[in-house]
Amino acid sequence: MTRGYQYNFETHLSLQRLAPKTKEAYLRAIAGLANYHQQASEDLTNDQIQDYLLYCIQEKQLAWSSCNVLFCGLKKYYQEFLGRNETEFTIPPRPRSKQLPMLLSKEDVAKILGVPASLKHRALLTTVYGSGLRVSEVVKLKPVHIESNRLKIRVEQSKGHKDRYTILSRKGLDLLREYWRAYQPKSWLFFGREKDQPMSINTAQRIYYNAKEKAGITKGRGIHTLRHCFATHSLDAGTDVFVIKRWMGHSSIKTTWKYIHLTPDYLIKMKSPLDMLGEGAES
Repeated sequence: MTRGYQYNFETHLSLQRLAPKTKEAYLRAIAGLANYHQQASEDLTNDQIQDYLLYCIQEKQLAWSSCNVLFCGLKKYYQEFLGRNETEFTIPPRPRSKQLPMLLSKEDVAKILGVPASLKHRALLTTVYGSGLRVSEVVKLKPVHIESNRLKIRVEQSKGHKDRYTILSRKGLDLLREYWRAYQPKSWLFFGREKDQPMSINTAQRIYYNAKEKAGITKGRGIHTLRHCFATHSLDAGTDVFVIKRWMGHSSIKTTWKYIHLTPDYLIKMKSPLDMLGEGAES
């Protein structure tokens, strides 16, 4: 890709206010395509693009999520930025991933939250689980986002550039207050090496992996597992799925509904309205 096209496409992405990670991924996708053919990306034919996609799927064996990012980046570049029509640029339909998240029991989560010697690390992991936050959300929290009187956490400009409120547990609030007294955070609730810089996502992930290893837990994946556990454990407790959708910031109820498959007891607890007729009526 030439410098001029890369700069213009980067500006195009910036004007759409894409997340920095998404913008970087799309730029890498176009650069990878150009490097593969050793040719400027704007000069490549549709057949050459298809050859690269086949290479990524069969030779590099990219995961579904990585392929999806690649496809989205190419589509945004060729269709939106260069304005190619369907005869000049096509991408085959890609099936959605059917993989369900790996979960931990409540006992396993309690072990992970309890093992860190650092109060800061315990507070971080507890906030992720107790409020169902993404790791990118917890590291961007500011003290002003903790609304203790309402037991809410305000999440600003998260995925999809949306704001929302999620629940704050009383136990979580007590731990955050203890953490506040000990660390006195300033600009960022969970700061990095310096108090004027937020903790990095990689650091937060490492904190989780260290706690998981120390607790002797081998199931699950990264720190996002705690967010999945928040959803399923909330369902187990009888929380309405639409409330969980709002807490987690899902755009579609379909995303939240997948957790029903992981909590079969949730459906068993549901009653037919026929069985509830007359309940609470005076005898």
